[in-house]
Amino acid sequence: MAKKQETKKEVKVPVVETPVVETPKPKKSWTIKDRTYILADGAEPVTLTLGCNEIYWFDEEKGYERELKYTRNQKTPFVDEFVGDSRLEHVTFYDGVLTVPRTNQTLQKLLSLYHPAKGRTYYEFNPVQEAEDDLEHLNLEVDALLAAKELDIDMVEAVMRVELGSEVSKMSSKELKRDVLLYAKNNPQLFLDLINDDNVQLRNFGIKATEMGILNLSGDQRTFTWASNKRKLMNVPFDEHPYSALAAWFKTDEGMEIYTNIEKQLR
Repeated sequence: MAKKQETKKEVKVPVVETPVVETPKPKKSWTIKDRTYILADGAEPVTLTLGCNEIYWFDEEKGYERELKYTRNQKTPFVDEFVGDSRLEHVTFYDGVLTVPRTNQTLQKLLSLYHPAKGRTYYEFNPVQEAEDDLEHLNLEVDALLAAKELDIDMVEAVMRVELGSEVSKMSSKELKRDVLLYAKNNPQLFLDLINDDNVQLRNFGIKATEMGILNLSGDQRTFTWASNKRKLMNVPFDEHPYSALAAWFKTDEGMEIYTNIEKQLR
């Protein structure tokens, strides 16, 4: 007699998803080292005493402001953690600099972490950050100088007119090229912004046209006319610089025709 064939049952094994556990990010560690603090904006008074009494820092974890003081006999700048009497200590910058040794962690943490004047009155010197900032500025300066070297004389005049005004009309091309290189070196970011602003060149174009007697700007600086026949070209909107308004007008359909006409006369 034939044996019955056994039917195998498929057993489904439930898939258990492993829960994703976010690893808490470690808090930024505090390094014990000597620290130097420098007054902002290059200030270098013989002495400057920083207020380190009756100042407050908002504690995010506790949810309230905590009073700070720097004392000579406490191990913390937080008043609510003081033990016994406290004796205030002065914090003084000499010639714009204050160096705090690694052994004075109370003052270092007060100045680096909690003091409200950090970033306004003084900042902590960071040699790595200083090097990065210097490198960025030097690269910007190189870019500006290279761009200044390649400018044509019309654009050089336009840029320098922003800085010197009508004085550029009395300067030779060599004087202008020298001054624009110095301007690019001393103000690299502003210089690069100017050469990328087409309104700068249009403003200069309008000023040249007025200086050469092609256009006329009324005494109240509200109206531009043709100098030859006094026909009005445009009114300057209220509270706008006349040549900035003229530069914007040159971009309109009507203004472009006038621009082309003036350009022919300036050649």
